[in-house]
Amino acid sequence: MGISTIEELIEKIKASDKQYDTDKIMRAYELADKAHDGQMRSSGEKYITHPLSVASILLDYCMDTDTLCAALLHDVVEDTPITLEEVRKKFGDDVALLVDGVTKIGLVPLVSKEEQQAENIRKILMAMSKDIRVIIIKLADRLHNMRTLYARPPQKQLKTSLETMNFYAPIAHRLGMSDVKEEMEDIAIHYLDPYGCKEVERLLDLHKEERDNFIDTIKSRIRERITDIKPEPIIEGRVKSIYSIYKKMYVKNKRFDEIYDIYAVRVIVQSVIECYNVLGVIHDMFRPMPYRFKDYIATPKPNRYQSLHTTVIGREGIPFEVQIRTVEMHNTAQYGIAAHWKYKAGLSGSVAGEKRFDWVRQLLERQQEADDVEQITDAIKTDLAPDEVFVFSPKGDVFSLPLGSTVIDFAYAIHTQVGNKMTGAKVGGRMVSFDYQVKTGDIIEILTSGSPNYGPNRNWLEIAKTTEAKGKIRSWFKKERREENIQRGKEELEREFKRNGIPLDPELIKEAAQRQRIGSVDDLYAAIGYEGVSLSKIVTRIKEEQARQHKEQQAALAPQKSNEENIEETNRRSRRKGIIIEGVDNCLVKFAQCCNPLPGDPIIGFVTRGFGVSIHKQDCINVINNMESEENKDRWIKASWAGVDDSTYRATIDLITEQKSSVIADVTAAIAANHIPVHEMNMHRLKNGNNNLLITIEIAGVEQLSNVMSRLQKISGVISVDRTGKQ
Repeated sequence: MGISTIEELIEKIKASDKQYDTDKIMRAYELADKAHDGQMRSSGEKYITHPLSVASILLDYCMDTDTLCAALLHDVVEDTPITLEEVRKKFGDDVALLVDGVTKIGLVPLVSKEEQQAENIRKILMAMSKDIRVIIIKLADRLHNMRTLYARPPQKQLKTSLETMNFYAPIAHRLGMSDVKEEMEDIAIHYLDPYGCKEVERLLDLHKEERDNFIDTIKSRIRERITDIKPEPIIEGRVKSIYSIYKKMYVKNKRFDEIYDIYAVRVIVQSVIECYNVLGVIHDMFRPMPYRFKDYIATPKPNRYQSLHTTVIGREGIPFEVQIRTVEMHNTAQYGIAAHWKYKAGLSGSVAGEKRFDWVRQLLERQQEADDVEQITDAIKTDLAPDEVFVFSPKGDVFSLPLGSTVIDFAYAIHTQVGNKMTGAKVGGRMVSFDYQVKTGDIIEILTSGSPNYGPNRNWLEIAKTTEAKGKIRSWFKKERREENIQRGKEELEREFKRNGIPLDPELIKEAAQRQRIGSVDDLYAAIGYEGVSLSKIVTRIKEEQARQHKEQQAALAPQKSNEENIEETNRRSRRKGIIIEGVDNCLVKFAQCCNPLPGDPIIGFVTRGFGVSIHKQDCINVINNMESEENKDRWIKASWAGVDDSTYRATIDLITEQKSSVIADVTAAIAANHIPVHEMNMHRLKNGNNNLLITIEIAGVEQLSNVMSRLQKISGVISVDRTGKQ
């Protein structure tokens, strides 16, 4: 977990290619060793091993002599009789400034008062603004503490991990120190969610040998193609960090096999031109995945990270990411601001002239302009917000929730009955509203009712953010409020039918229930009442059926053609539609609108009265419900696809998307990129704020439709993709 003697540190210093004042470092060690004499760590080691290990971490970044001295002395002023003035006299102003800065950064527990939290963070930012080396020392200090966290009590492990996730890891990210950030996050999640962490580790270990062989093969193939680049590029392979995979699996609800950048290969060259040349070679060797290319060279990240990222698929069928960057970009990506000490002459210390630290000054300015402490802490949390939040129950249990979750989500995360019986919530001892969005470090107490008849409010469906909470709320209304749901659903259906000019025909409503595989009309009303089915989909399907029937009626009233003309027309239609009807020739064929069969779907025919044979999917709800009826069972007939032809068919895709215009643009762009004509597009807003998008396209068959739907599902902001008529 680190070095334990000054001799090891001196040997490491001598092995580096940088000049150090070893006498000054030795004097700093001797003072620290004497001051900490008799002090022990929780692990049972002498306390001096901690400052030695912090200095060793900073030596990996080739930090200067004064920084190493400050690392050795960073706890003496706080924990021993040594004064800051004594440090200044023996080691100079710079070392004293660094020790003082690190001493003042004793970030209090996240469960403390907001005023204390804001004041401590202000101290950190002020220390950073004076000399950036202060926070680099503190990050090294926190990293070693995380590495030895196993020796601390469970509550201390949770508290320290929360602090790290909430503040230190985001700070490391903003400073571009990716190695430090990833190691901190991986250790922290081990204590915050040990079961989820072990599952990720299990999945990674499952095919470790195959994974290593795959990465080695890819590296060799790339190396063979870029041998003309001199000096020879560096090619590395890596696996995504445990926390990054954890975040995608448990926060973004992705399966392990849906994470496309688990495997990555990094190509490091000398110039920007070579970066783009290698990119061309990579795209020639492997098939690039659409919308998975990012140019961070032309547009660097806020922490000055630069690289080309592209996700491709090799002949093995496994997607992997390729990162291409220059040596200088790589150094900045790995070490961030510390790269200035490792590969350059370092900085002057102050961030005053460094644009990369504008965010530090902006935070300080916001604090000075803020009217109260709450505004200060909100500004800080907004700027350093992670993708998820970690909150406490009054008993000290830790819960991880997606960013933006409310106290309702927290209540249901504890237990279904806690959510169902919730009457209010307290955060930090103060009552909050139901739509209060929880923040990392909040201690949340859920107030509940003892009444057996008490339950959630329907408005909670609009307030809750997590799928888990919404599902449990709907489940409660489904079980406990059936009569209320029936009445509510009936009123909503009647109102929507009236708005769309649809008659309130009992048979029409009964057919709608059958299409949804719902046993009765009352069950349909109840499902609409607790939002178990989409009323908009029901209305859309009925309007499509009415339009089809109207078209057929118009065709029936048209002048009749001669028998020879009818035979020729039916033959032409059968050829065009590519359908073979067993035992029937010259038959008029039409496709049922209730299930919209496509080439590739298993199909069956139904002999209609006067309109030929209607083709259905075999799993169509109308087929299932009517196949065995005495009246119709003799009218079902075997049908199959005649083979591949040039015909196109209309299919309607049903999408649920987030409420942002860019999603619609991405969807239409994805369809256009596949050269697929769009026949019709309709969109309306759902009660929960999402959009329901119905797109009718001209398609060659079920295989092409599946490919299109698969592409749409991968678009950011698309929640679900379905095919209308699919049972």
